[in-house]
Amino acid sequence: MDPQTVNQKTASRLQRIMTSSTIPSPRYLGIDFGLKRVGLAVAGPNSTMVFPLKTIFRTTRAALFEELLGIIAEENIQAIVLGLPLDLEGNEQLITRQVRNFAASLARRVALPIHLENEALTSFEARNRLHEARVFGARRKNVLDQMAAVAILESFLSRHHHHGSLHRPQ
Repeated sequence: MDPQTVNQKTASRLQRIMTSSTIPSPRYLGIDFGLKRVGLAVAGPNSTMVFPLKTIFRTTRAALFEELLGIIAEENIQAIVLGLPLDLEGNEQLITRQVRNFAASLARRVALPIHLENEALTSFEARNRLHEARVFGARRKNVLDQMAAVAILESFLSRHHHHGSLHRPQ
């Protein structure tokens, strides 16, 4: 079993243990959308702890949505936070339109709130975290998009965390 699979299974088990209760805790899914890879991260609403979940390697649009919808159901996702790529001045780029189109397509498939979060510098932050953790080479490439999704979701959660409790998304 490769290290990435082991890490994903461990993180998934840990998350289930931490959120286990008689009432399932609603969860957030963070998405770092890319043309080749889509990074995913998860968090519960009452926590600022965010866990990397998975990297989806895109083949077809249909396959991407099929896998994503399966994860949303399996992980009890109740809100989605999608990284919106803006430049440092806040201007949109070609990929920004592609992300907005992806968000619209996803919204037609799920009845969940979808929040767009400025992802400026999240890839830079993810690279720095992986560098500090001494994760390099192929392993780094495998988890970079997940770590960017972690940074996107952490940014969203920190902006919506007030006086120790997270307000539910609108």
